[in-house]
Amino acid sequence: MAASRAVRIPRLHSAGAAAPTTMGTADLARERTAAAGTGATHGRRRNGAGTQRAVRLTICFLVALVAIYAGFALYDRGAPGGSAPALANGMLLFAAIFVAFAVFGSLYTLYPAPRALEVGEDHVTVVGRFGRRRRFPRLELLSVRVVRSYPAGWLAESPVELVEVWGEDTGVHGYLVETGLFAGAKTSPRAR
Repeated sequence: MAASRAVRIPRLHSAGAAAPTTMGTADLARERTAAAGTGATHGRRRNGAGTQRAVRLTICFLVALVAIYAGFALYDRGAPGGSAPALANGMLLFAAIFVAFAVFGSLYTLYPAPRALEVGEDHVTVVGRFGRRRRFPRLELLSVRVVRSYPAGWLAESPVELVEVWGEDTGVHGYLVETGLFAGAKTSPRAR
């Protein structure tokens, strides 16, 4: 029989360190807005609610597309002449069109929601959904116009906005972001 020995169990946090917490996206938006008011505007801002809305909208789109495809496939099998080979009755072409719509529709829905916003002293970088990085002038020189606001709901746990962002030497770019992500930028009149 083996002798028992002491086992050390590490602590999750020391007395001087803050305990790890979990925050919802609404808490993060409030914290980001409060930080912007105190001048702490540098760092990485995650686009949690914007990402959540884009992903859930993509899932809804794909479910609807699969239901339409399944309905047509079942109709084809039950219709007169439906027993013909898939190549002869066009189901293979229809399947290819379904895949193309699924891929391009998903990309189109996910693309406007960036992953994060990196705010530095002399520039702002928008980190796109698929890794593309777009650089803008510093936050105080950016203009932001809210095109559409979406309330919190089952697509996103906190409010989301579709915004247009531009700087002095940059074009206008549209993003789906959680409220307060561009806190500290100049706001332009709301689009009608």
